[in-house]
Amino acid sequence: MTPAEFFDFLGIRASVVLAGLSGGILRALSRRSYKMREMIASPLCGALAAGYLTTPTVHYLGVVNWPLPPDQIATQHAAAFLIGVSAMWIADAVFEHVMRRLKQSEGAG
Repeated sequence: MTPAEFFDFLGIRASVVLAGLSGGILRALSRRSYKMREMIASPLCGALAAGYLTTPTVHYLGVVNWPLPPDQIATQHAAAFLIGVSAMWIADAVFEHVMRRLKQSEGAG
């Protein structure tokens, strides 16, 4: 089974995952300090987020009449790339929030 067939089996377009992976790589390389965790996690997080969030995002943008280019594939790839870039930032923010909540609950208990 090829990677493209595997992604098709999961209901994900391989080109969308690649665009998200590329966004995650860009995010990892744009950091001032390189951490091994981020160099590995950013591309994976970007690929996973893009794979699952691109189609609903593009659909939602169409529903709210956001001006989208006529080329649906290019629109999906652009959205996947942007989701890939921002996915690790969102994951970092959620992780920080959860850690703060856990520390607060430990201090109160």
